[in-house]
This record gives sequence, structure tokens and C-alpha cells, in this order.
Amino acid sequence: MKIGIISDTHSKVKKAKQALDLLLGDGAEFIIHAGDIVELETLEMLKNCTKRYVAVYGNNDAHLLQHHNDYNLVKEPYYFKLANTKFKLMHMPYYMKNDAEVIIFGHTHHFLSEMKGGSLFLNSGEVCARKKPISECAMLEVTDEEFFVTHYTKENKTDKFSIESFSYKRTKQ
Repeated sequence: MKIGIISDTHSKVKKAKQALDLLLGDGAEFIIHAGDIVELETLEMLKNCTKRYVAVYGNNDAHLLQHHNDYNLVKEPYYFKLANTKFKLMHMPYYMKNDAEVIIFGHTHHFLSEMKGGSLFLNSGEVCARKKPISECAMLEVTDEEFFVTHYTKENKTDKFSIESFSYKRTKQ
């Protein structure tokens, strides 16, 4: 299963759309937003993308609480199962113990893909290009034996995404 991951879109709706379009174009079957959604328009894009999705509240998303029942918004840490894999989703990296096979978080605005203690820790980086001049997102492909992570980056004022790939053997917990 291919899972598209975005985070820290903030007010950059156009960049969020570019990232979402890229992930959908590359075959994402499920979308995860790891928080700091900020704009209702970004939630609308997720809802209308025709794929299942989940979005966790970030520290800049309190104003979205009034829309909780209209979108698939969750509070952190949020545990769920997808592709026979236990996931933990959060925005703030406060719950970093390896109590799930895949731990997805945002907030730091820095990409991370690291296997530790049998868990994949994954931060897709920032879509908003606020802390650095690039917009980032990631794709996680889950198979029975491995996790494949693709990190996409696009420099500001360019149209082309660059790709970096990682793979990790799964160790069932």
C-alpha cells in the first residue's frame, strides 16, 4: 500500500496542492497530514481528493476544532491500523517511544526517515517551505517484508520534484 504523507502546510495552499497532486499522481492510496494544516482549504483538498485520509491537529490548528465533524481530524497521539501495520500519528514529537511499527510526526519542519528498535520514525518535512527554500513531502510504501520511503523535495520557483529513496526491512512487533 502506498501512503502519501504531508505536514506543516501552514498557509501555503498552493504548495499543499502541488504536494498532494504529486503523491496522488504517484499512486498514493491513503493520505496522512501530520499537522499544522492551518487552512480550511487544505482540509477541503484532502476531503475531495477521492482517497481516504487522516489529519492530526497541529499546534497552529486550534481554530479548526469547529470543523472537527466535517473532516477526518484526530487528536495526538492517534493510533490506527492500515495495511496490516500499526501506526502512531502525531504533530508534536512528544510521544516518540516505539509503540507502533510506523511513527509519523511533523512540527520540526525537517525530514526524518529512521528505523529504530523495530519502528520506522518518519517526518515528511515541511510543505510550506518556511524554514528552508524547499517544499517537501513523502510516500511510504508498505509491503509484508519492507518499508519503502520516498522523500520528494522541490526548490522554490521550480516545478520539478527531486526524489531520494530509502528502504527498511520490517521486524514484526
